[in-house]
Amino acid sequence: MRLILLGPPGAGKGTQAKRLEDLHGLKQLATGDMLRAEIASGSKLGKRVEGVLASGELVSDDTMIEMIAHRISSPDCEKGFILDGFPRTVAQAEALDEMLTEHKRSLDSVILMEVNEDELLDRVAKRAIEDGGARTDSDEATAKHRMDVYKKQTAPIIPYYKNQETLQTVDGMRSIEDVAIQIDAILGL
Repeated sequence: MRLILLGPPGAGKGTQAKRLEDLHGLKQLATGDMLRAEIASGSKLGKRVEGVLASGELVSDDTMIEMIAHRISSPDCEKGFILDGFPRTVAQAEALDEMLTEHKRSLDSVILMEVNEDELLDRVAKRAIEDGGARTDSDEATAKHRMDVYKKQTAPIIPYYKNQETLQTVDGMRSIEDVAIQIDAILGL
């Protein structure tokens, strides 16, 4: 099973991806973690992206697709994978589809975790209090900025997947357990 979890920062994508990984053997592929792993491994790709990241630049779409193509061919992705944090733009979504087609694969589902922006910002603020500020993305200004970036860059991919009839939505404002039930129903788990 191959899927994408979409939604703004704080919607619970990482929580649900980790749950699916633990319970169903799907591999969570968070692009930030993948980049750090490539750098740590000393691979050619890791050496190439290290300089880009060190300079504060964004890794190119082509490089991200190359990294994902390499990663999904790993044995631990045999049962399937969950993309968390990718694609972030329509161009990335198109490149992902092209790469999957080249590998004779396709996405099984794209799940959008719909949220209420004001309630989500409250959730992020509560998380900041609970974790004592350990997460750098939990302050209100950062959360609002990340929400704006999501609306401008990532939200436009929602119609892209809706047109492909792969997009399903869940109420991301419900409890973790209720969101899990909705996702499992979509995936037939």
